[in-house]
Amino acid sequence: MSESKPEDVELLETCQQTCEQIRQEVGKIVVGQQRVLTELLMAILAGGHSLLVGVPGLAKTLLVGTLARTLSLKFSRIQFTPDLMPADITGTEVLQDDPETRERRFKFLPGPIFSNILLADEINRTPPKTQAALLEAMQEHKITVGGIDYPLERPFFVLATQNPIEQEGTYPLPEAQLDRFMFLIHVEYPSEEEELEIMKQSADMESVDIQSVMDAAQLLRFQSLVRRIPVADAVYQYARKIVRSTRPRQNGDETEEFHFVHEWLKWGAGPRAAQHLIFAARARAALYGQPYVACEDVADVCTPVLRHRLILSFAAQSENIKADTVIERLLESIPMYQDVERQT
Repeated sequence: MSESKPEDVELLETCQQTCEQIRQEVGKIVVGQQRVLTELLMAILAGGHSLLVGVPGLAKTLLVGTLARTLSLKFSRIQFTPDLMPADITGTEVLQDDPETRERRFKFLPGPIFSNILLADEINRTPPKTQAALLEAMQEHKITVGGIDYPLERPFFVLATQNPIEQEGTYPLPEAQLDRFMFLIHVEYPSEEEELEIMKQSADMESVDIQSVMDAAQLLRFQSLVRRIPVADAVYQYARKIVRSTRPRQNGDETEEFHFVHEWLKWGAGPRAAQHLIFAARARAALYGQPYVACEDVADVCTPVLRHRLILSFAAQSENIKADTVIERLLESIPMYQDVERQT
């Protein structure tokens, strides 16, 4: 494992301090949801997309909008509806007259996807054809219209929200699109104390001044730093063991000891999950000011990285077993490598 450069250590400290300032600014508007904010910050530092799942009224949209204000980035929000078309997201070509040559030619009018942060609100309310309009942008950071590629400005994130309880008039996201999201973040109900604070401060929200903490150039520097954080071979092996153990049909005897995997899962996570696991672990290390990645970083990000990539069997569904339960059992069954453990 290579040593971090002195300038990287200094930048790492700046990154940690900046993320703490973001927490403070977001906390002026959003009460609680610290774990959700932490996972969003990790995804942003790692350059990944996130899907926020929670019942209505838990401040998912408010949290994303407030976070965008602290980052001083171009922000667009799309309300996904059944009649939304792909061109409403990507943009469209219109026929216009050239004032000089008098010729008629097509001109591309960019859609709301040309931003730094795209909030896809209630993404499962639009048909698969429109959902697929995001696929190329999420993976390739560009869109194609009329055979011409249009690159998206970096940094670029899709932060999508989804309501888990209302199924009428919704279109479940296909596995191919779910796999593009680095994190699936569960937004839970607030505690009693947090709910009381929400009621008390709701009348004063309009007067709160949110300060910009980070701009696009600084964020790109932090993202480059995250990619340089060293990872030991033992940590790679730990992450590999976790991902491969989710595959009940994996060749070899790696998963033979995990009978619950064969019983509860139909399909496991693919190679992109392993990549995202390391990306997210690096981001977690940066978030806490640590100059290297440890197994604890990998274990901490396993649930949001893997929960949407595991296909449960009928037996698991009949027993009301959740993907989080399977991941928890895996982490209990796979030992960390002691030489790279650390206390946080």
